[in-house]
Amino acid sequence: MATVLVVGSGAREHAICRQLLKSEQVDTVYCAPGNPGMAEDSVNCVAIDELAFDALVGFAEQENVDLTIIGPELPLQQGIVDVFEDAGLKVFGPNKAAAQLEGSKKFAKQIMNQANVPTGSYQDFTDEQSALTALKTVNYPIVIKANGLAAGKGVVIANDHNTAEATVHEMLGKHEFDTTEVIFEEFLSGQEFSFMAFVSGDQIVPMPLAQDHKAAYDGDKGPNTGGMGAYSPLPQFPADLATNSMKNILKPVINQMTANDTPFRGILYAGLIYTNQGPKVIEFNVRFGDPETAVVLPQLQSDFYQLLMDLIDNQPVTAQWQTEDTYLGVVVSTEHYPLSSGSGDDLSVIAKLPDDLKVNYAGVKLDDQGKLVSNGGRVLCVLTHDQDIPAAQQRVYRWLDAQKLAGLRYRTDIGDKGIV
Repeated sequence: MATVLVVGSGAREHAICRQLLKSEQVDTVYCAPGNPGMAEDSVNCVAIDELAFDALVGFAEQENVDLTIIGPELPLQQGIVDVFEDAGLKVFGPNKAAAQLEGSKKFAKQIMNQANVPTGSYQDFTDEQSALTALKTVNYPIVIKANGLAAGKGVVIANDHNTAEATVHEMLGKHEFDTTEVIFEEFLSGQEFSFMAFVSGDQIVPMPLAQDHKAAYDGDKGPNTGGMGAYSPLPQFPADLATNSMKNILKPVINQMTANDTPFRGILYAGLIYTNQGPKVIEFNVRFGDPETAVVLPQLQSDFYQLLMDLIDNQPVTAQWQTEDTYLGVVVSTEHYPLSSGSGDDLSVIAKLPDDLKVNYAGVKLDDQGKLVSNGGRVLCVLTHDQDIPAAQQRVYRWLDAQKLAGLRYRTDIGDKGIV
């Protein structure tokens, strides 16, 4: 029987661990550092930070770990896969060179231009004055992105010149987003969606399409967050959208990465938008999306562990996915997220979930009495599946609306865009 290590601590990692435990080949799943809510699903949390590479390698060697899966973006950007591979350990994720596809928006744009992949036009700037000068000639709205990792929050849609100027000053003048470069990008109109795929060399195994909800409040109002909920599949789009996106976006990008001597193995996440000209790229990530993983991965009917091992060993892979139900997840956050986080809100009611709901934990801890309480911005994600979006919404919201969740909140419109 296999032992697996998952690196990370959030709801995404909880979903990965749960899916691994469905495999008949897996008997032990560790998560480093994990979170105490994962214990409800028999996940063994290990108190090792996700950036403590030597300690993680040592643990994997000590426990004879058969496979390590990297969840978050930061360890990937800092080369954790290279460190594990140098130690002769099996690990699933892109190496440091390939991880630039997420870590550098400029790198990603260059790859897309070389591969003739449809995306918005862009300019990049490293000094505040040049960027401010350029703002005098752009068309609004404009998308301004901090070049680098920003956990889903380093993006501002500026509808007017004053907002754009203030954003540039925050990013390049005050460095509030930990960046030394900004990207001005053409604003694209349409519905956004997420297309994830398992990749190894020229083998690309697509997952069902999903749509997450980035804005903090109902009706897509408020600041961007890491994601307030998601659902999958997406009935509002053409049936051939995934095939089209695979042919015109994912395959050309993966082929270009190989041609540039930065071959990709891991999870490719394409953040796309369906425009009047078809799908275009907003961004790439190099790991599972959060919260999309919560509604996509449970649809996998074939063995998750075997799939990953086959990809690492360059064996042909065929994945089976369910096609009957809609999967939907609603993120519960602390009241003022993303402007601030919270801590100490009682989560004991979550332990009384009905059988038709599940929960992936994220920002949680144990208090002095050993009770599970909130500890962060996004606290958990409540999940279900049913025959269609309205039925799935009813299951989740009927339960959530009946609870007293002091200090916490959630959006009440997850999935609405897919109701046709």
